[in-house]
Amino acid sequence: MGRMFGTDGVRGVANLELTPALAMKLGQAGACVLSKAKKNPTILVGCDTRISKDMLANALMAGACSVGANCVYVGVVPTPAIAYLTRKHHYDAGVVISASHNPVEFNGIKFFDSEGYKLPDSLEDEIEALIKSDMEGIDFPTGTDIGRVEYNYDAKDEYIEHSVEQVNIDLSGLKIVADTAEGASYITSIEALKKLGANVVAIHNNPDGTNINAKCGSTHMEELMERVVAEKADLGLAFDGDADRLLAVDENGKRVDGDQIMAIIGTYLKSQGKLKKDTIVVTVMSNLGFFQMGERESINVEKTKVGDRYVLEKMKECGYNLGGEQSGHIIFLDGNTTGDGLLSALHLLEVVVKTKKPLSELSKVMQVLPQALVGAKVPNAKKDSYLEFPEIKEAIEELEKKFANTGRVLIRPSGTEPLIRVMIEGNDKNLIEEEAKKLAELIQTVMNK
Repeated sequence: MGRMFGTDGVRGVANLELTPALAMKLGQAGACVLSKAKKNPTILVGCDTRISKDMLANALMAGACSVGANCVYVGVVPTPAIAYLTRKHHYDAGVVISASHNPVEFNGIKFFDSEGYKLPDSLEDEIEALIKSDMEGIDFPTGTDIGRVEYNYDAKDEYIEHSVEQVNIDLSGLKIVADTAEGASYITSIEALKKLGANVVAIHNNPDGTNINAKCGSTHMEELMERVVAEKADLGLAFDGDADRLLAVDENGKRVDGDQIMAIIGTYLKSQGKLKKDTIVVTVMSNLGFFQMGERESINVEKTKVGDRYVLEKMKECGYNLGGEQSGHIIFLDGNTTGDGLLSALHLLEVVVKTKKPLSELSKVMQVLPQALVGAKVPNAKKDSYLEFPEIKEAIEELEKKFANTGRVLIRPSGTEPLIRVMIEGNDKNLIEEEAKKLAELIQTVMNK
């Protein structure tokens, strides 16, 4: 059995891989490890809109209560709201029941510590070890020492107020199309934008438990692109299911990814003297064009492995305040402790308002070099051992030689899905797409035998 935790908590198909029994154990072990042996700790719990939320949230809270922890359940809120509220109210831990951008059949459980930060590998390993030991050495209280659950469905309003205070700008006169992916920000993002005076056209904001991320949000932006043009809007905003990431669309209907958003905001913050140490932290997946932008704009670009928590670790370690991923997880450490789609949107809108430039012009701060990204579907248990297959290893080495001087090849197992991601960058878009598809097909064929 591989490691239980991926790059963003524990993920799996709800009721098959991520069962109520496992959720209960995660509640027990998480409460014990994160409470640091404190009697009757309190844990904040929230979720996105998918149908399995009630099943898993209640199982997790039952587990936490069974080891003496109290839970405060806030229902549907964005992941960054849990991070912020955990820190603000001095809870001992925060938990989000969400599978982010994944389809409805998946769900996940991710933990935050008392300061609102995602857990380092060492703490996740402690939680996993306790589960595998069948909670060895843990006392299960009885009588009045058992935990209880409190419900607070107004918590989202605190998060809206916090976000608006962080970037208090006048959005009057701006027409914005916002796609909330039928997910956790269907109220918070729309209300915050309206509060600041924007004319908001909300799409995909009627969640029914089954439609989260279904051909919408940051992973399916085609409808948003068309709608921005049709509405003659100034721009479009695309959130994912748990609203910890943001992508955008300019007034011409063209996609603006996380690298471009960071480049736009980073150069603006630098011009205002607000980019700490003139540095942005990104992952190895960022486009080569981003690094070229850094050189041209005298911005230092630090690089980490894939996963926004690794970006965060580097930011905390070195005192930086901006970092993120091409996929749209962007962290503004002065305002929150995790990727925050709403905060990203407001910072981007601040640059549009203050510079009085359209998003299409602002996006020219970096040239996006052609990049092909293809996923190979493989068994989850095998995805970390792809290099043990000689055919795959040899094919990767050949590709690396081929693009050694004109681009780069990056192969990595997904931290959240049963996939191996093949990424190739180069000057010839058709060639890199053809080579990426060919390698992904080979990996899929070999590893599914």
